[in-house]
Amino acid sequence: MDRRLLEEGLRVIVSSRERTGDLWHAHYGAGAIAAYFWVRENRLSSLAAGSVTAEAKAMLRKHGIDEEPQSARGEMLEREEAEARITEALDRTIGELHWVGHQAIYGALTLKAIRELDGWGTEQDIERMVELIDSFEKTIPGRSWLNTTVKEIRTLQIDDTDEFPRIDGPEQLSRLILDELGAFPAIYQAESHHDLIGHMLTYGHALNILHELGYPALFHKGIPPFLTMIKALRLSREAVGEDGQWTLQSPVDVLPLVPAERSTALPHELEYWLTDRRSRDWNAGHVFKFPFSFYHHTRNGNSFPESWENFRYIIA
Repeated sequence: MDRRLLEEGLRVIVSSRERTGDLWHAHYGAGAIAAYFWVRENRLSSLAAGSVTAEAKAMLRKHGIDEEPQSARGEMLEREEAEARITEALDRTIGELHWVGHQAIYGALTLKAIRELDGWGTEQDIERMVELIDSFEKTIPGRSWLNTTVKEIRTLQIDDTDEFPRIDGPEQLSRLILDELGAFPAIYQAESHHDLIGHMLTYGHALNILHELGYPALFHKGIPPFLTMIKALRLSREAVGEDGQWTLQSPVDVLPLVPAERSTALPHELEYWLTDRRSRDWNAGHVFKFPFSFYHHTRNGNSFPESWENFRYIIA
Protein backbone atom coordinates (compact mmCIF):
# COMPACT_ATOMS: atom_id res chain seq x y z
CA MET A 1 0.00 0.00 0.00
CA ASP A 2 1.19 3.48 -0.87
CA ARG A 3 0.71 5.69 2.17
CA ARG A 4 1.21 8.75 -0.01
CA LEU A 5 -2.45 8.33 -0.95
CA LEU A 6 -3.24 9.15 2.67
CA GLU A 7 -0.78 12.00 3.00
CA GLU A 8 -1.73 13.67 -0.26
CA GLY A 9 -5.41 12.99 0.33
CA LEU A 10 -5.20 14.78 3.68
CA ARG A 11 -3.43 17.73 2.09
CA VAL A 12 -6.20 18.06 -0.50
CA ILE A 13 -8.92 17.97 2.17
CA VAL A 14 -7.40 20.54 4.52
CA SER A 15 -6.54 22.94 1.68
CA SER A 16 -9.92 22.71 -0.05
CA ARG A 17 -11.49 25.96 1.16
CA GLU A 18 -8.25 27.92 0.88
CA ARG A 19 -7.60 26.80 -2.72
CA THR A 20 -11.12 26.81 -4.16
CA GLY A 21 -13.29 28.86 -1.81
CA ASP A 22 -15.81 26.04 -1.35
CA LEU A 23 -16.29 22.73 0.43
CA TRP A 24 -16.17 20.37 -2.49
CA HIS A 25 -12.61 20.03 -3.74
CA ALA A 26 -12.08 17.97 -0.58
CA HIS A 27 -13.96 15.19 -2.38
CA TYR A 28 -10.78 14.25 -4.22
CA GLY A 29 -8.75 13.91 -1.05
CA ALA A 30 -11.48 11.85 0.56
CA GLY A 31 -11.55 9.67 -2.57
CA ALA A 32 -7.80 9.00 -2.36
CA ILE A 33 -8.08 8.00 1.30
CA ALA A 34 -11.04 5.75 0.49
CA ALA A 35 -9.05 4.09 -2.32
CA TYR A 36 -6.21 3.26 0.08
CA PHE A 37 -8.43 1.68 2.69
CA TRP A 38 -10.72 -0.04 0.20
CA VAL A 39 -7.77 -1.93 -1.27
CA ARG A 40 -6.33 -2.67 2.16
CA GLU A 41 -9.55 -3.95 3.70
CA ASN A 42 -10.85 -6.06 0.81
CA ARG A 43 -9.58 -9.09 -1.03
CA LEU A 44 -8.95 -7.79 -4.52
CA SER A 45 -6.87 -9.48 -7.16
CA SER A 46 -3.43 -7.94 -7.59
CA LEU A 47 -4.47 -6.53 -10.98
CA ALA A 48 -7.66 -4.97 -9.61
CA ALA A 49 -5.83 -3.55 -6.58
CA GLY A 50 -3.15 -2.10 -8.82
CA SER A 51 -5.80 -0.51 -11.04
CA VAL A 52 -7.52 1.13 -8.06
CA THR A 53 -4.23 2.56 -6.82
CA ALA A 54 -3.19 3.75 -10.29
CA GLU A 55 -6.52 5.53 -10.79
CA ALA A 56 -6.30 7.19 -7.37
CA LYS A 57 -2.79 8.43 -8.13
CA ALA A 58 -3.93 9.77 -11.50
CA MET A 59 -6.76 11.63 -9.75
CA LEU A 60 -4.29 13.20 -7.33
CA ARG A 61 -1.99 14.23 -10.18
CA LYS A 62 -4.89 16.20 -11.61
CA HIS A 63 -6.45 17.51 -8.40
CA GLY A 64 -3.63 17.36 -5.88
CA ILE A 65 -1.22 19.99 -4.63
CA ASP A 66 2.05 20.76 -6.39
CA GLU A 67 3.67 22.98 -3.79
CA GLU A 68 5.62 21.84 -0.76
CA PRO A 69 3.32 20.20 1.81
CA GLN A 70 2.26 22.53 4.58
CA SER A 71 2.98 19.71 7.02
CA ALA A 72 6.64 19.81 5.98
CA ARG A 73 6.99 23.43 7.12
CA GLY A 74 6.39 22.96 10.80
CA GLU A 75 6.33 20.52 13.68
CA MET A 76 3.73 17.78 13.46
CA LEU A 77 0.97 17.98 16.03
CA GLU A 78 0.65 14.96 18.32
CA ARG A 79 -1.88 12.47 16.97
CA GLU A 80 -4.01 12.56 20.10
CA GLU A 81 -4.19 16.36 20.00
CA ALA A 82 -5.07 16.36 16.28
CA GLU A 83 -7.85 13.85 16.87
CA ALA A 84 -9.18 15.79 19.84
CA ARG A 85 -9.48 19.02 17.86
CA ILE A 86 -11.18 17.33 14.91
CA THR A 87 -13.65 15.39 17.06
CA GLU A 88 -14.53 18.54 18.99
CA ALA A 89 -15.39 20.20 15.67
CA LEU A 90 -17.48 17.21 14.61
CA ASP A 91 -19.36 17.33 17.89
CA ARG A 92 -20.47 20.86 17.04
CA THR A 93 -22.09 19.90 13.71
CA ILE A 94 -22.77 16.15 13.62
CA GLY A 95 -26.11 16.43 15.39
CA GLU A 96 -27.82 18.02 12.37
CA LEU A 97 -28.14 17.16 8.69
CA HIS A 98 -25.78 19.41 6.70
CA TRP A 99 -25.06 18.80 3.02
CA VAL A 100 -26.00 15.10 3.33
CA GLY A 101 -23.37 14.51 5.97
CA HIS A 102 -20.21 15.66 4.24
CA GLN A 103 -18.72 17.11 7.41
CA ALA A 104 -18.97 13.63 8.95
CA ILE A 105 -17.57 12.00 5.79
CA TYR A 106 -14.57 14.35 5.56
CA GLY A 107 -13.96 14.22 9.30
CA ALA A 108 -14.16 10.44 9.67
CA LEU A 109 -11.87 9.73 6.71
CA THR A 110 -9.39 12.31 7.97
CA LEU A 111 -9.34 10.72 11.42
CA LYS A 112 -8.94 7.24 9.94
CA ALA A 113 -6.00 8.39 7.82
CA ILE A 114 -4.31 10.21 10.71
CA ARG A 115 -4.72 7.12 12.89
CA GLU A 116 -3.20 4.94 10.16
CA LEU A 117 -0.23 7.30 9.81
CA ASP A 118 0.09 7.60 13.61
CA GLY A 119 -0.07 11.35 13.29
CA TRP A 120 -0.10 13.88 10.51
CA GLY A 121 -0.18 17.62 10.04
CA THR A 122 1.00 20.79 11.68
CA GLU A 123 -1.17 22.84 14.00
CA GLN A 124 -2.11 24.97 10.98
CA ASP A 125 -3.13 21.88 8.98
CA ILE A 126 -5.42 20.65 11.75
CA GLU A 127 -6.84 24.12 12.28
CA ARG A 128 -7.76 24.28 8.60
CA MET A 129 -9.51 20.93 8.98
CA VAL A 130 -11.44 22.25 11.97
CA GLU A 131 -12.44 25.32 9.95
CA LEU A 132 -13.64 23.09 7.11
CA ILE A 133 -15.87 21.10 9.47
CA ASP A 134 -17.14 24.23 11.24
CA SER A 135 -18.07 25.78 7.89
CA PHE A 136 -20.93 23.27 7.62
CA GLU A 137 -22.70 24.81 10.59
CA LYS A 138 -26.16 26.16 9.65
CA THR A 139 -25.84 24.99 6.03
CA ILE A 140 -28.73 23.30 4.21
CA PRO A 141 -29.43 19.53 4.41
CA GLY A 142 -28.64 19.25 0.70
CA ARG A 143 -29.74 21.00 -2.46
CA SER A 144 -31.54 18.33 -4.54
CA TRP A 145 -34.53 16.29 -3.37
CA LEU A 146 -37.38 14.24 -4.85
CA ASN A 147 -40.87 14.48 -3.37
CA THR A 148 -39.74 16.76 -0.57
CA THR A 149 -38.05 20.12 -0.03
CA VAL A 150 -35.26 21.53 2.10
CA LYS A 151 -37.85 23.31 4.23
CA GLU A 152 -39.77 20.09 4.84
CA ILE A 153 -36.63 18.12 5.66
CA ARG A 154 -35.68 20.65 8.32
CA THR A 155 -38.92 19.87 10.14
CA LEU A 156 -39.02 16.09 9.56
CA GLN A 157 -39.39 14.15 12.79
CA ILE A 158 -38.45 10.52 13.33
CA ASP A 159 -41.25 8.60 15.06
CA ASP A 160 -42.51 5.07 15.63
CA THR A 161 -44.37 4.99 12.32
CA ASP A 162 -41.00 5.00 10.52
CA GLU A 163 -40.29 1.57 12.03
CA PHE A 164 -36.55 2.14 12.15
CA PRO A 165 -34.70 -0.62 14.02
CA ARG A 166 -32.81 0.05 17.20
CA ILE A 167 -29.27 1.03 16.31
CA ASP A 168 -26.70 0.28 18.98
CA GLY A 169 -23.63 0.02 16.78
CA PRO A 170 -22.19 -0.27 13.28
CA GLU A 171 -23.65 -3.70 12.51
CA GLN A 172 -27.24 -2.53 12.97
CA LEU A 173 -26.61 0.62 10.97
CA SER A 174 -25.05 -1.30 8.08
CA ARG A 175 -27.96 -3.74 7.97
CA LEU A 176 -30.43 -0.85 7.82
CA ILE A 177 -28.47 0.78 4.99
CA LEU A 178 -28.35 -2.42 2.94
CA ASP A 179 -32.09 -2.96 3.47
CA GLU A 180 -32.83 0.60 2.35
CA LEU A 181 -30.58 0.30 -0.71
CA GLY A 182 -32.27 -2.91 -1.79
CA ALA A 183 -35.77 -1.45 -1.36
CA PHE A 184 -35.55 1.04 -4.24
CA PRO A 185 -37.68 -0.25 -7.14
CA ALA A 186 -35.81 2.09 -9.49
CA ILE A 187 -32.77 4.36 -9.28
CA TYR A 188 -32.61 7.49 -11.38
CA GLN A 189 -29.52 9.26 -12.70
CA ALA A 190 -29.89 12.47 -10.77
CA GLU A 191 -28.21 14.29 -7.93
CA SER A 192 -31.54 14.09 -6.12
CA HIS A 193 -31.61 10.28 -6.35
CA HIS A 194 -28.51 8.36 -7.50
CA ASP A 195 -26.12 10.67 -5.66
CA LEU A 196 -28.21 10.82 -2.49
CA ILE A 197 -28.44 7.03 -2.33
CA GLY A 198 -24.67 6.84 -2.77
CA HIS A 199 -24.20 9.29 0.07
CA MET A 200 -26.45 7.19 2.26
CA LEU A 201 -23.68 4.60 1.94
CA THR A 202 -20.81 7.00 2.68
CA TYR A 203 -22.56 9.02 5.41
CA GLY A 204 -23.51 5.87 7.31
CA HIS A 205 -20.01 4.49 6.82
CA ALA A 206 -18.55 7.68 8.27
CA LEU A 207 -20.59 7.21 11.44
CA ASN A 208 -19.38 3.62 11.65
CA ILE A 209 -15.77 4.72 11.24
CA LEU A 210 -16.17 7.11 14.16
CA HIS A 211 -17.50 4.27 16.31
CA GLU A 212 -14.66 1.96 15.26
CA LEU A 213 -12.06 4.64 16.07
CA GLY A 214 -13.38 4.86 19.62
CA TYR A 215 -15.90 7.71 19.36
CA PRO A 216 -19.28 6.06 20.04
CA ALA A 217 -20.78 9.30 21.35
CA LEU A 218 -20.27 10.93 17.94
CA PHE A 219 -21.76 7.86 16.28
CA HIS A 220 -24.94 8.05 18.36
CA LYS A 221 -25.23 11.83 18.04
CA GLY A 222 -25.05 11.45 14.25
CA ILE A 223 -27.80 8.82 13.97
CA PRO A 224 -30.89 11.11 14.14
CA PRO A 225 -29.87 13.37 11.21
CA PHE A 226 -28.81 10.30 9.24
CA LEU A 227 -32.25 8.74 9.75
CA THR A 228 -33.79 12.02 8.62
CA MET A 229 -32.00 11.64 5.30
CA ILE A 230 -33.20 8.05 4.95
CA LYS A 231 -36.75 9.18 5.69
CA ALA A 232 -36.45 11.80 2.96
CA LEU A 233 -35.08 9.19 0.53
CA ARG A 234 -38.03 6.91 1.30
CA LEU A 235 -40.33 9.63 -0.02
CA SER A 236 -38.65 9.26 -3.41
CA ARG A 237 -39.79 5.61 -3.54
CA GLU A 238 -43.45 6.61 -3.42
CA ALA A 239 -43.71 7.65 -7.07
CA VAL A 240 -41.84 5.61 -9.63
CA GLY A 241 -42.43 4.52 -13.20
CA GLU A 242 -44.08 6.29 -16.10
CA ASP A 243 -47.17 7.29 -14.11
CA GLY A 244 -45.28 8.53 -11.09
CA GLN A 245 -46.08 12.01 -9.85
CA TRP A 246 -42.76 13.57 -9.01
CA THR A 247 -41.99 16.81 -7.29
CA LEU A 248 -38.42 17.97 -7.73
CA GLN A 249 -36.31 20.56 -5.94
CA SER A 250 -32.91 20.88 -7.58
CA PRO A 251 -30.75 23.47 -9.32
CA VAL A 252 -29.21 20.77 -11.54
CA ASP A 253 -31.80 18.01 -12.15
CA VAL A 254 -34.71 18.30 -14.57
CA LEU A 255 -37.79 16.20 -15.21
CA PRO A 256 -38.28 13.67 -16.61
CA LEU A 257 -35.55 11.78 -14.79
CA VAL A 258 -33.85 8.93 -16.64
CA PRO A 259 -32.94 5.56 -15.13
CA ALA A 260 -29.36 5.17 -13.95
CA GLU A 261 -27.02 2.95 -15.94
CA ARG A 262 -26.30 -0.54 -14.65
CA SER A 263 -22.68 -1.64 -14.20
CA THR A 264 -22.08 -5.14 -15.53
CA ALA A 265 -18.94 -5.46 -13.40
CA LEU A 266 -18.39 -4.88 -9.70
CA PRO A 267 -15.50 -2.81 -8.34
CA HIS A 268 -13.60 -5.80 -6.94
CA GLU A 269 -13.34 -7.13 -10.51
CA LEU A 270 -10.63 -5.98 -12.92
CA GLU A 271 -13.24 -5.54 -15.65
CA TYR A 272 -14.75 -2.63 -13.74
CA TRP A 273 -11.49 -0.67 -13.93
CA LEU A 274 -11.04 -1.28 -17.64
CA THR A 275 -13.85 1.24 -18.21
CA ASP A 276 -12.64 4.82 -18.61
CA ARG A 277 -13.06 6.53 -15.24
CA ARG A 278 -10.89 9.54 -16.02
CA SER A 279 -13.14 11.17 -18.60
CA ARG A 280 -15.82 11.36 -15.88
CA ASP A 281 -13.29 12.86 -13.47
CA TRP A 282 -13.53 9.78 -11.24
CA ASN A 283 -17.00 11.01 -10.30
CA ALA A 284 -15.29 13.53 -7.98
CA GLY A 285 -13.70 10.68 -6.03
CA HIS A 286 -16.93 8.77 -5.53
CA VAL A 287 -15.70 5.99 -7.81
CA PHE A 288 -13.57 5.03 -4.78
CA LYS A 289 -15.80 6.20 -1.94
CA PHE A 290 -19.01 4.40 -2.92
CA PRO A 291 -17.33 0.96 -3.20
CA PHE A 292 -15.32 1.48 0.00
CA SER A 293 -18.52 2.18 1.92
CA PHE A 294 -20.71 -0.47 0.31
CA TYR A 295 -18.23 -3.29 0.87
CA HIS A 296 -17.83 -2.15 4.47
CA HIS A 297 -21.58 -2.47 5.00
CA THR A 298 -21.70 -5.91 3.38
CA ARG A 299 -19.07 -7.15 5.84
CA ASN A 300 -21.06 -5.77 8.75
CA GLY A 301 -24.52 -7.00 7.79
CA ASN A 302 -26.26 -9.65 5.74
CA SER A 303 -26.34 -8.41 2.16
CA PHE A 304 -29.13 -9.56 -0.12
CA PRO A 305 -29.22 -9.86 -3.92
CA GLU A 306 -31.39 -6.74 -4.08
CA SER A 307 -28.75 -4.57 -2.40
CA TRP A 308 -25.99 -5.90 -4.68
CA GLU A 309 -28.17 -5.37 -7.74
CA ASN A 310 -29.06 -1.80 -6.83
CA PHE A 311 -25.43 -1.06 -6.00
CA ARG A 312 -24.63 -1.67 -9.68
CA TYR A 313 -26.78 1.38 -10.52
CA ILE A 314 -24.81 3.56 -8.10
CA ILE A 315 -21.37 2.78 -9.54
CA ALA A 316 -21.84 2.66 -13.32
